[in-house]
Amino acid sequence: MKALIQRVKNASVTVEGETVGAIDHGLLALVGVEKGDSEADAEKLLHKLLHYRVFSDHDDKMNLNVQQANGGLLLVSQFTLAADTRKGLRPSFSSAAPPEEGHRLFDYLVSSARSAWPTVATGQFGANMQVALVNDGPVTFLLES
Repeated sequence: MKALIQRVKNASVTVEGETVGAIDHGLLALVGVEKGDSEADAEKLLHKLLHYRVFSDHDDKMNLNVQQANGGLLLVSQFTLAADTRKGLRPSFSSAAPPEEGHRLFDYLVSSARSAWPTVATGQFGANMQVALVNDGPVTFLLES
């Protein structure tokens, strides 16, 4: 599993004009599920999401994680993160998990996240989503399980 994380001042996801998920400061995580990923990969990724130190402490050093910064976590499924872009000018999605498996593992990640942290919001799996954010920094990292 992969997650492109961005430290945000705020972020939201809209589907058909309706906001389905939003957070104030915290992490926006665009999540891609690849073939062969498992619940263990989701758990490992969640550990990184909750413990990766990207928030500034009192000395302006990135020493705090989302929990220590009392931030929200907005999880958005994005199968395009599993694209192979090494050849040609069109992405190949042969390494992406099939939609049913991707949905199952994304839901597992969301459920596990909500059990571990109270401020979790999501997009809508498989929907055409509009994601709005104010990137804080900008700070962006690619995490892999």
